Amino acid sequence: MTKQRAKRSPLILLVHLLLIGLGLVWIYPFIWMMMASFKTNKEYISSGLSLLPEKFQFANFHRAWETAHFSVYFWNTVFVTVAVVTIVIVVCSMAGYAVGRYRFKGRLFFITAITATMFMPKGYTIIPIYTLVNQLGLNNTLWGVILAEAGGGHVLFILLFVAYFRGLPKELEESAEVDGSGFIRTFVQIMLPLSKPIIATTAIMQFMFTWNAFLMPLVFTLGKPKLRTLGVGMFQFVGENTLDWTGMAAAASISLIPILIVFLLLQKYFIEGVAGAVKA
Repeated sequence: MTKQRAKRSPLILLVHLLLIGLGLVWIYPFIWMMMASFKTNKEYISSGLSLLPEKFQFANFHRAWETAHFSVYFWNTVFVTVAVVTIVIVVCSMAGYAVGRYRFKGRLFFITAITATMFMPKGYTIIPIYTLVNQLGLNNTLWGVILAEAGGGHVLFILLFVAYFRGLPKELEESAEVDGSGFIRTFVQIMLPLSKPIIATTAIMQFMFTWNAFLMPLVFTLGKPKLRTLGVGMFQFVGENTLDWTGMAAAASISLIPILIVFLLLQKYFIEGVAGAVKA
């Protein structure tokens, strides 16, 4: 055994070094963007692939936060993202529980129908979505953006919940029925708390989708620029004849920090959720 381990150790070390090298190559553009947010526009263009600036320019972040109104766009994005993530988790968990735990007529058709929506480009649905939101009187409002982003099939999340709920033992529901719990109480108090890994997975992925969304927020805030989200707010750095590269890099860095924080806080549940769904 010791000889086999001794033979394997150089190979394992080589694999680790290779993976570390690939990881550095993968993360380099992100680090470069972060460092570019501290440079001047002239240095940004002439410095090439070098990372460290000659002098740290913190004014870029002030310009992005105050002059480009990212202080307003940030809180708009927080409100929209939290609302959309909450709605998606509620809807997808309920749909996943019903499909994963119960047999009913039309179940296969339902799964086929929502799966088919994955092949429909989002741009093709913008006109009916806009018509619906406009008829509800929610155009040029954050609630209109929320409704547009939260709508849709969310097939991946529903299927994750389906796979997870289907793998839970039936004794949980049977014991709940003995205690007098109905359908809703069993779902809310027993089944939903057990699906924390899938909830975290859905929260992280939908958070990233909504936080970086561009098309829907652009369409539904055209009449009120103050309601823009961070993704749309990047237009503030694009002039008719100029482009504020370092201001845009600073704004992009501000936009990415919340995503990193959320992922680091929930990465344990994210891995458990994906592994559990695949296993189920």
